[in-house]
Amino acid sequence: MHTILKQVSANQPPQPTPGIVVAALRGGSGKTTFSVGIIAALRSLGRSIAPFKKGPDYIDAGWLALAAGRPCYNLDTFLIDRNTILGSYHAHTQNIDFSVIEGNRGLYDCINTDGATSTAELAKLLGLPVILCIDATKTTRTMAAVVGGINAFDPGVHIGGVVLNRVAGKRHQSILTRSIEEYTGIPVLGAVPKLKEQRFPERHMGLVPTPEHRWAQPAIDAIRLVAQKHLDLERIQRLAETATPIEGGNKSPAPTHEPISVGAKPKIGILRDAAFQFYYPENLEALEAAGAELVFTSPLTDKHLPPVDALYIGGGFPETNARELEANTDYRNEVRWLAQKGLPIYAECGGLMYLGEALHLETGEFQMTGVLPVVFGFSRRPQGHGYTIVQVEKANPFYPVGTKLLGHEFHYSSVKMWKGSGDNLAFHMQRGNGVLDGRDGVCVKNVLATYTHIHALGTPKWAAALVRVAKKQKNQTHRRHTFL
Repeated sequence: MHTILKQVSANQPPQPTPGIVVAALRGGSGKTTFSVGIIAALRSLGRSIAPFKKGPDYIDAGWLALAAGRPCYNLDTFLIDRNTILGSYHAHTQNIDFSVIEGNRGLYDCINTDGATSTAELAKLLGLPVILCIDATKTTRTMAAVVGGINAFDPGVHIGGVVLNRVAGKRHQSILTRSIEEYTGIPVLGAVPKLKEQRFPERHMGLVPTPEHRWAQPAIDAIRLVAQKHLDLERIQRLAETATPIEGGNKSPAPTHEPISVGAKPKIGILRDAAFQFYYPENLEALEAAGAELVFTSPLTDKHLPPVDALYIGGGFPETNARELEANTDYRNEVRWLAQKGLPIYAECGGLMYLGEALHLETGEFQMTGVLPVVFGFSRRPQGHGYTIVQVEKANPFYPVGTKLLGHEFHYSSVKMWKGSGDNLAFHMQRGNGVLDGRDGVCVKNVLATYTHIHALGTPKWAAALVRVAKKQKNQTHRRHTFL
């Protein structure tokens, strides 16, 4: 394998980081498997890989991060403006050999017909070639017409290669490869047969989260071996080097606070374990940049909540850990008591459910913290799925009235029993389902909990607001202790 050298001449702009976008015709075609395999295989060659995920997703990003050995950042053109995406991409590809971006859904799919939020538009924005992942099940020459149509649909998109998935055998692979290459001129860079063992079990809309999969690293190793055996990694690397230079992009925003000594920083507790695992790394980094000290804690394994000035509870699957969450009575009671005393808490989706009174499942009803006046039930089908647009209508600790938020929701839960009032719902849903009757953002005292997930780069004032209320809480606590 050849060594990649980046241009460093002072008279010319630096060469772009080699990279690829892994896309497909639709969801479920194997994009994550190919992306993970390529990342793991290149990393085994000593390459440093920056992984990215296009689209609102935590689970795929977890697998990409595990394969790369570094955080996977999100590049979503609905949640985040184009200049900020460019800035984030530049910042996270410095001194990196390759970038691998996993797309979402089909290459040209988006929320409307203009294509602005599609994987294709992201590939053009970043100047990266696309590898098209094709599910070859029960098709041969027709796929050449499909690939040709994809290639002709937008001449600005560089379809650099095709990888075939679920190939039935050598004859099937040969016909597919010759048809695609002869009729479209696009090279086939590999073909993976139907695998007898499914190493990546699926659940809900995505793959099982890495914290819940005890065989996560063996799964990565298995997919790496598949990629090494069935993909042309040399040609994939050469294709990545055809990335074109791009300009522009906002640098990461500088911290807006005065320098704070370690002891003076407000402590924000982050509930993170198998039940609560859905956090964009950008969100956690934004809290630190705004002056917070992050304290990680688990209601599954910790008997008590550590001393904190605020809580951030992300999404996850509390329903799969409901019995354990209920059993940790002291922890639940401490969260409820602190919330009643005014502790600032910001919660998303799974965190919203944990702050409710109970989860009603097929196996029974399980008590949660009781911070919020709501009981949740569950369905076999998603009760909210997709991008959200939220208008802040009522006073709350974090967002000014009139603020517009762009986010996303995905949940199987819904309100089974609502014991609050309209005054407890701070958000109006312009797009999406929310909690109840087109409303979201359950607010009680200094607690705000919502089905909508936000991204810190798309909602830059969020981190500063959470740190601000945490500092206020810290100062109030200090004054009380001083008085006593």
